[in-house]
Amino acid sequence: MQAMPSDEPLTQVTRLLELLVSDVPIAQLAEAPAPEPAKDLALRIGALRVTHRRRESAQAALLDTARELASESSPSIVLEAIVRRARTLLGTDLAYLTLYDPEAGDTFMRVTDGSVSADFQSLRLSLGDGLGGLVASTHKPYWTADYSSDQRFSHTSAIDHGVGDEGIIAICGTPLIVESTFVGVLFAANRTPRPFSHTEIGLLGNLAALAAIAIVQTRALSDAERALAALSEAHDIVRQQAVGVERAAAAHDRFASVVLGGGGVSDVTQALVDLLGGWAVLFDGAGERRSVAGAAPEAAGPDPLLAHPVVDRARHDVGRLVEDDGIHAIGVIAAHEQLGTLVVGAPDALEDADQRTVERAAVVTALVLLFERQADDARQSERNRVLADLLTARGSHDDRTGYLRSASVEPRGPWCLLVARGGDPTQQRALALTVSTVLGDGALVGTHADAIVAIVRGEDPDALARSLAERVTRGPRITVGGCGPVADVDDLPGSLEEGSRTVRALVALGRAGTGAATTELGFAGLIVGADPDVHDYVRSVLGPVLEYDDERGSDLAGTLVAYFAAGSSPRHAAGSLHVHVNTVSQRLGRIAALLGEDWQHPDRALEIQLALRMRRLLEAP
Repeated sequence: MQAMPSDEPLTQVTRLLELLVSDVPIAQLAEAPAPEPAKDLALRIGALRVTHRRRESAQAALLDTARELASESSPSIVLEAIVRRARTLLGTDLAYLTLYDPEAGDTFMRVTDGSVSADFQSLRLSLGDGLGGLVASTHKPYWTADYSSDQRFSHTSAIDHGVGDEGIIAICGTPLIVESTFVGVLFAANRTPRPFSHTEIGLLGNLAALAAIAIVQTRALSDAERALAALSEAHDIVRQQAVGVERAAAAHDRFASVVLGGGGVSDVTQALVDLLGGWAVLFDGAGERRSVAGAAPEAAGPDPLLAHPVVDRARHDVGRLVEDDGIHAIGVIAAHEQLGTLVVGAPDALEDADQRTVERAAVVTALVLLFERQADDARQSERNRVLADLLTARGSHDDRTGYLRSASVEPRGPWCLLVARGGDPTQQRALALTVSTVLGDGALVGTHADAIVAIVRGEDPDALARSLAERVTRGPRITVGGCGPVADVDDLPGSLEEGSRTVRALVALGRAGTGAATTELGFAGLIVGADPDVHDYVRSVLGPVLEYDDERGSDLAGTLVAYFAAGSSPRHAAGSLHVHVNTVSQRLGRIAALLGEDWQHPDRALEIQLALRMRRLLEAP
């Protein structure tokens, strides 16, 4: 009697799914009995959850800190919160912040969290001394897993004593830059050896940017206090300054509500216009309009605002509001990078309070853009991973079909695959985002090797490739190779190689900056195509002539053969055909009507001769 198949594997997989849904630790998933493929997939999903949870936690912490920045009037409390969050998010034993003393030419301890040594808390670091001095002198982040043995920076007895008294071994420091000026260093440190990942260093840099914002607030508050001190000089000045304070408070409340409400840069731009009147335009780093509020000048052709001298000044006078001919502009700065430029046209001259409002809007805009970039980077990293799995046939057929579904791509074909190259290789991230925006929802776009690759539902790769090349106008033109259509995920890896060869062929043929499918490259398509169709090539070149011969029983194709064999001489061709030269001329006129007047251009003539030879080979017995 034949034994019934066991249900044990199915039971194990079901149990594994229950554990996964229950969000148990990865270690518990690893110990659960289950078939290896199912367990491997469960562990990958669990690890991905942990990674996403960490990212969400970091972004939530940054947003919480931003909320404190927006609602807390005491910069000291904000700095303490930033240092405390740095210690918590990086999981270190302590965190601390030093500020630069321009008169003494060194940095002093401003805030600590987790410190137990009085000597350490009273340290002053000269520029170039210790890890903090190295960060202060170079304005770049540094970290060490073992401070005492690291010889990249200068060791002094006072600093080494303080660090030793605190028991510090591993340190990571990143600079605070305000309006292109160095003001201090934010540190995270551990009393046991440990490395610091790029993600942790980036997170510490983001917190440092928030600390810099708090210092900007301190300066703004100091300016306001000095202004208030002068109010006693005259009643008119008192009234004027009071109005300015009210405007600053209104601006503070309005921008805080935008950030806390999850608003985007367009909401910040609109809030600025609501406060000041007039109009405002935000340009991104590439010089494209990101958001517009109010009746701003139209961008017909070359953008007149982008060409205005005030915008160029704002890009070089980093972090400061500049004015020219009634137009104000300021760079939008975050993490030492200019993310864009905010341009304002107010109906009246901007008073000091109004200028501070514009500066505050630039700071809030930078913060929102920084959060958006982190979210975009996380989404693009996931797209790149899914794309790599599809193009390298990683995982089972069902797994890869599921990858398409997870990326919001229709899991049933046909699809076309587009390969794009162009511009600076270091700008692939920005180019991938641009291509994704152009193709819209339903397309999977990512970076793979040295190219931008897109999987798009459709059946016409040539039209899709040409359209993409024409529509991507930001930055250098791109060259796009299209291939497909394919109906099965197993065909995607082969399509990638064909698409890459098509891009190289387009560049070699002098057609860089355009898009085409392999089948539209003429004889070059026969070389780069994964499965060249010679019959289709002959029809694409000679189709009208062959159809004419079939319908009328003529032999225009034979006339073409004789004409080219005679060195393009109608008289010699007439001799080989045993007809009058006028007859040959009439036939050539008919051929021109069928193939186009440029059929004797060297490129077209070469294609026609190749097609005639291939037709002869196809018809050979």
